Amino acid sequence: MTATVWMADLRAGNRENMFSKLERLLEQAGLEKVIAREDLSAIKIHFGEKGGHAYIRPVFIRRIVDSIRALGGKPFLTDSCTLYPGQRKEAVSALCNGIENGFAYAVAGAPLIMCDGLRGHSSRRVPISGELLESADIGLEILEADNLVVVSHFKCHELTGFGGTIKNLAMGCSSREGKLEQHSTIAPVVAAKHCTHCGACLAGCAHDAIEISQEAAIVTPELCSGCGRCISLCPTSAIQIQWNEESGKVMRKMAEYALAALNEKNGKSLFINFITQVSPSCDCYGHSDAAIVPDIGILAATDPVALDQACADLVNQSQGLNGTALSTGHEPGGDKFRGVHPKIDWEITLEHGEKIGLGTRKYELKRLEPQGKGW
Repeated sequence: MTATVWMADLRAGNRENMFSKLERLLEQAGLEKVIAREDLSAIKIHFGEKGGHAYIRPVFIRRIVDSIRALGGKPFLTDSCTLYPGQRKEAVSALCNGIENGFAYAVAGAPLIMCDGLRGHSSRRVPISGELLESADIGLEILEADNLVVVSHFKCHELTGFGGTIKNLAMGCSSREGKLEQHSTIAPVVAAKHCTHCGACLAGCAHDAIEISQEAAIVTPELCSGCGRCISLCPTSAIQIQWNEESGKVMRKMAEYALAALNEKNGKSLFINFITQVSPSCDCYGHSDAAIVPDIGILAATDPVALDQACADLVNQSQGLNGTALSTGHEPGGDKFRGVHPKIDWEITLEHGEKIGLGTRKYELKRLEPQGKGW
């Protein structure tokens, strides 16, 4: 079976600007089949961390909101609390952060509702027939919504190689317990010769998994959630994730969590990926590094696996940018994700997603034709 993935490139002109083009993309991808009148429609986005800038611009989210409302739906924007102690660790800070990053009602046109409650514990276990998991802990408001529109910034990721729709479904729609369950098999290691005993990792760990000895910081694997926050906080890069077979287990768990997030939403979900500002790391950091490839476009589909596969292919087909975190694979066809994170088998997420019935890796890419003659 082959899925259809629709693509709008970033060409625009006086006949059609990018906002109108996005609306046409949503129409072609089948938004009207997903939304019914009076539906409570969850738009799952990433608010972005304070200090970052690569997250999707709120003015684009407004057009998605308007398209849903035009079909009679009642859209709301939603995100979830994080494991690490940043600006989204609980609902009050997360919502303030979202507003400061431009997702206020006055801009986006929809209310902001955290999908996992005040402290990330409002959730329900969803039974699944996974290879690793029998159930998954999903944010209650994701499950309660009538339909789900997942809008993701497609980029590289330090733990999974890339982040797109599947990660937004899995990590983004789960509770704190669910995030911990997905991350729990990974613990970072400390290169003692680079550790300066500064204590930044100790202050930033939300799980009391780090202590400072005379030699270096020490991570206790049994307490570590594997969130990777300490890696970004370490000023000397002494703390590093163990890139071993366990990272593959996290990716397989992610695919199974994505399946749980879509519980009872067969035919009631649409997925949108923005391949813009393709940064080398997650948007959860308080900074955004330079893009590794030029901006490519906006893609949409009703199949999350096909969509992420198409996005990964388009990134790899692009010419890599010099002077960025990309170290290898600059040529068109080169592996951009391994060019940034060389030890991650990023295909595992897609392979497992297809295996468990989340979607298919086979797709037909349909590009929007120009509106009228020329752009």
